[in-house]
Amino acid sequence: MNITLCMAQTKPEPWETGLRAALPGATVSNWQPGDAPADYAVVWAPPQAFLDEQPRLKALFNIGAGVDALLKLKLPPGCQIVRLDDAGMSVQMAEYVCHAVIRHFREFDGYEADVKAGKWSYRKPRMRADFPVGVMGLGVLGERVARALSVFEFPVHGWSRSPKQIEGVQSHSGSDGFNTFRSSCRVLVNLLPLTPDTTDILNAQTLSLLQPGGYLVNVARGAHLVEEDLLTLIDSGHLAGATLDVFRTEPLPAGHPFWNHPKITVTPHTSARTLREESIAQIAGKMLALSRGEAVAGLVDPRSGY
Repeated sequence: MNITLCMAQTKPEPWETGLRAALPGATVSNWQPGDAPADYAVVWAPPQAFLDEQPRLKALFNIGAGVDALLKLKLPPGCQIVRLDDAGMSVQMAEYVCHAVIRHFREFDGYEADVKAGKWSYRKPRMRADFPVGVMGLGVLGERVARALSVFEFPVHGWSRSPKQIEGVQSHSGSDGFNTFRSSCRVLVNLLPLTPDTTDILNAQTLSLLQPGGYLVNVARGAHLVEEDLLTLIDSGHLAGATLDVFRTEPLPAGHPFWNHPKITVTPHTSARTLREESIAQIAGKMLALSRGEAVAGLVDPRSGY
């Protein structure tokens, strides 16, 4: 088994070491132009030039959750894209989203501002029933987030393309259920994959259907959000604010209005980071299964985009 790595902005050496230990019979190397073709590749944001040199590649293993960048490339014939099922990311995402929702619901941002100003203040407790949370996208990460939010007794709604049944979550699906889902929510959490159908889905029309005083948590992709529409809805008072972990341009450019907006919390794409050891174990197991002709979880359907 010949395995090559092509990872932009990521040190390949720890991945090489880990894969050699997990697959002692395999040849593992970091790709250099002109290298011999490989059977499998472990990648993050590879260039087209890499794929052009891999005519016999059987599968690409992506080390992040999103595969939208890979779907824009021309793949070798018969090459499959395999995404990580979880690898420790779902619990991180649940932590992040619950923190963002609870921080807003309990008005901890307001308390922080008061403390900085030297004020000792109280706010009237708010009712969870008045803060229904909607989770858009009920894949591995979205389902874990929805279940975690329900533990805190928020009314939780979920939306996905096809029907899902999750305990403690009122599910909506398809285009027929989309408007009902949005109007049922005061807090909206976006965990959709980025596809042509979901690009710009967080726009003025979509976000205006949230209940007054709505709040957005975007942890999927920056291209889901029309940034100007969010700013307009916050400044008009229809939305109370947002927590954003992903952006159209990353790093977020200096001088961008999100940096200093008092009602927007910015984090540097850190809601769910890849855990290398868990990822290597999962990737190695899937490579062995594919080499035996077995089916594996996480195969991406190029038609749906995930």
